[in-house]
Amino acid sequence: MAAPAWGAQILGQLAFHWENVMRPRLRGLDDDEYFWEPVEGCWSVRPRPHGTFAIDSARPEPDPPPVTTIAWRLSHIIVPVLEIRIDHHFGDRTMSLDNAVWPGSAAAALDRLERAYRRWCGEVAELGDAELAAPVGDAEPPQWSQHSFATLALHVNREIIHHHAEVALLRDLYRSHPAHRGDAV
Repeated sequence: MAAPAWGAQILGQLAFHWENVMRPRLRGLDDDEYFWEPVEGCWSVRPRPHGTFAIDSARPEPDPPPVTTIAWRLSHIIVPVLEIRIDHHFGDRTMSLDNAVWPGSAAAALDRLERAYRRWCGEVAELGDAELAAPVGDAEPPQWSQHSFATLALHVNREIIHHHAEVALLRDLYRSHPAHRGDAV
């Protein structure tokens, strides 16, 4: 029996979720829903005075962490989970949280999410077993440096699936909220 192609297995897991769960559940997302704050004190993506957007954050993160909007969750998947990793592993390593461009609309987020997903999958698909087994090194923060690229790729899958599940729940809550059903509030 031949050894499994680990890269294909890792990407297959993500592709299954993307095609059968994530993409269908994101159809019809609009700006009202994208920015909807179900409770006071939500973290979101907010406009800056000069026309760009920034994500709410704090270091250290509050305990418990605030509820986040769909905008925050999708932006988290797009920027630190995918785009920065793509840049640090397959690009010139110039992207950071400080110079990131955060999506300021549902349409922009969905477009960037799709492009980042496609690029990530394309780059990972090119890696051989030796590259998947190699430590990620300084392309990641120190706590990740000794982990294999395969471990990182599985972590990316977990992050996308986890945060998408939160987005799906927020979409269910938005759709069920009396203000969005047309019911009297």
